[in-house]
Amino acid sequence: MPDAQTAILTIDLAAIAANYRHLAEQVAPAACGAAVKADAYGLGAAMVAPVLQREGCRHFFVATVDEGLALRQVLPHALIYILNGLPPGSAATLASAELIPVLCTLEQIEDWRKFCATSGAQRPVALQIDTGISRLGLAQADVVRLATDSRLLRGFPLVHVMSHLACGDEPASPMNDRQLMLFRTLTEHFPWQGPRPSFGISAS
Repeated sequence: MPDAQTAILTIDLAAIAANYRHLAEQVAPAACGAAVKADAYGLGAAMVAPVLQREGCRHFFVATVDEGLALRQVLPHALIYILNGLPPGSAATLASAELIPVLCTLEQIEDWRKFCATSGAQRPVALQIDTGISRLGLAQADVVRLATDSRLLRGFPLVHVMSHLACGDEPASPMNDRQLMLFRTLTEHFPWQGPRPSFGISAS
């Protein structure tokens, strides 16, 4: 057997660009974002993300604060979201780098609200709703609570409300329709204007 250390991985950036253009056309007029967590799934975020940006991508999603800080060095003006939410004590770091947390719990929402009130600046956030992937996101009861108590989301702009398909690589799975229906039902609870609903396909 050949030594695994001698293997060479060739990354076709032109193919990645073509794939993004195809996906963007499929979802238009909605915006097509890009998940580049885990160093763009091992492809190299520093190489891949600029290619996607040149193709028109404006929304980039990473898992951790460290990934967000690294990507900010590469993409100074992109919208960069932290999918793992708001780690304790990280609000000032995210704000200074203009990273957008995807808040997943009521506790994270409260921490961000307090930070915005203390800093005197309204910083944008996204919310993630767990519709069935059981990984990250607000429970249904938490979503209803947010929708019925406007004070909980006061003091910062909400730019996205999102969820994540558990079986996105199985188009015929009935789970996809169940999640989509639940997502639509839950987002209808909110009286606000502006947040963009977003449904993601699992790539991990």
